[in-house]
Amino acid sequence: MNRRDFLKLGAAMPLLAQRSKRPPNIVWIMADDLGYADLGCYGQKYIRTPNIDRMAAEGMRFTNVYSGCTVCAPSRNVLMTGYHTGHVTVRSNPGGVAIHASDITAAQVLKSAGYATGGFGKWGLGEVGTEGVPWKHGFDQFFGYLHQIHAHFYYPPYLMDNDKKYPLPGNENGKHTTYSHDVIAGKALDFIRSRKDDPFFCYVPFTIPHWELLVPDDSRAGYHPELPEVGAIPPGHYGAQEFPRAAYAGMITRMDRDVGRIMSLLKELKLDDNTIVFFTSDNGPVVPAARGQGRENADFFKSAGPLRGRKTTMYEGGIRVPMIARWPGRIAGGGTSDLPWYFADFLPTAAELAGAKTPSGLDGMSVVPELLGAQASGRAQKRHEFMYWELPTYEAKTGTFRPGAPMQAVRMGDWKAVRPKLDGMLELYNLARDIGETTNIAAENPKVMERIETYLKTARTEPPQQLEPKSEWHF
Repeated sequence: MNRRDFLKLGAAMPLLAQRSKRPPNIVWIMADDLGYADLGCYGQKYIRTPNIDRMAAEGMRFTNVYSGCTVCAPSRNVLMTGYHTGHVTVRSNPGGVAIHASDITAAQVLKSAGYATGGFGKWGLGEVGTEGVPWKHGFDQFFGYLHQIHAHFYYPPYLMDNDKKYPLPGNENGKHTTYSHDVIAGKALDFIRSRKDDPFFCYVPFTIPHWELLVPDDSRAGYHPELPEVGAIPPGHYGAQEFPRAAYAGMITRMDRDVGRIMSLLKELKLDDNTIVFFTSDNGPVVPAARGQGRENADFFKSAGPLRGRKTTMYEGGIRVPMIARWPGRIAGGGTSDLPWYFADFLPTAAELAGAKTPSGLDGMSVVPELLGAQASGRAQKRHEFMYWELPTYEAKTGTFRPGAPMQAVRMGDWKAVRPKLDGMLELYNLARDIGETTNIAAENPKVMERIETYLKTARTEPPQQLEPKSEWHF
C-alpha cells in the first residue's frame, strides 16, 4: 500500500473503538539515552523518579521491551513507521538524514482517524528543506529540535516551531538562561490544553538525559541525599562536567517532574480515564553497563542494571528499555508483563486503539491484547517469532554503507543472537538463563543457529543512500 492509497482510506472501527464514542488520547513520552535501570521502578537507587514510579504503580511495567535500534535516528524511524531496522529508510545516525516522502508515520495513521497530532522534543528524521520534516508526515505541530546535533545542546539560541526558528534570547552569546527542556515541556502541556476537546496524539521525545550534562540549579533538590557530589556543588552552579553524577541525576529528576505535570494536567482536564500514556527510552544509556567497559566511575548508577552493553551495541544494554503504559480503568494497575515487543509495534497498537486502518506489510504487531487483556480486546496476544535490529557501518562522504553483514541482533523466544561488529561472527545467548549475555553458546546449539541464520537471509533489504543535508548543525 502506498502513501496516497493509505491516506484515502477511511478509519475502521473495531471492537475496541466501538466501546467509546471518542477513542483514547495517546501520549508517548520518550527519554533520550535513558538506561533500563535509571528509574526507581526498575531498581535505580540514586535517582529520584517519583512520578514515573507512580505511573508504573498505576499502570503496567514491561520487562522485555526493546527500542527500534541502539542509536537515536534509526530507533525513531522504527517507532514512527512500524518497520524494523532491516526495512526502514534511516539506518544511519549523523543527525539530519531524512525519511522519504513515501514513508507513512504513526502521526499520519492517527490523523486519518481524526486525531490532532503534536510532537515536542527531538525529531531526528529530517531537517528543514527535506521530505522528512514532521509537518509533512502527519504532525499538526512540531516544536523542539529537528537536527540531532542541535539537540545536543540544552541552552541553544533557538528551537524550531515547525519550520520557523523560535528564539531563546536568554541563550545568546553563550549565556545559560533558558533551559530548552523546560520550554519543550511547556509546549507539550499547551498542546494538550488546546486539543482537549478532540482525540489527540501527543508525542513527547524529550532530549534528557542525552549528554551534554547540564541542568539548572533548582534540580539539585531532586538528587538523592546519598548521591556523592551533592554537598560539594556550590549554589548557582549548573551541575556540569565538574559534577557529572549530580548533573545526570538532576536531569532525569527534572524530566520526571515534567512527566508528573503531564499526568496532573490530564487529571485536571478530566482526560485521565480516556488517555493512554506510554513512557520509554529511545535506546540504552551512554555509560558502560554491568560488564565494566570503559571509563572509571562512568557507570556509578549501573544504568543498564544486569544487562551487558550500552548505546551503540546490540547487546541487551543497548536496546532493552524501560516501558510503562498507564490507562486508568483499562490497564490494570501494578501489573508487570514479560511480553517481548519493540518500537515497531507502536504504530499498529496506536492504530487499533484509535480505530484506524493499519498499513499493510509492517514488521510490528498490536500489543493491545497484552495492554487491556484478551477479554477487553477480543483476542489473545500474539508473539513475535523473530525481532530484528541492525546498524550498518555508515560512510558519511558517500551517504552509503560498507559492504558486508552489518552489526545485528535477533531475538527468537528466549534466544538472542548478536553480531557485534561488521562481518563479525554471530554469538548466541539464552536470555532466560543468562540475561547478562556472559556466555556465548552458539557452538553448542547448531540447530538454533541454523534457524536464525536462515531467517537472516531474508530479514533485511539493502538500505538506500542517505546523504546528510546542509545544516548549520552538521559538524
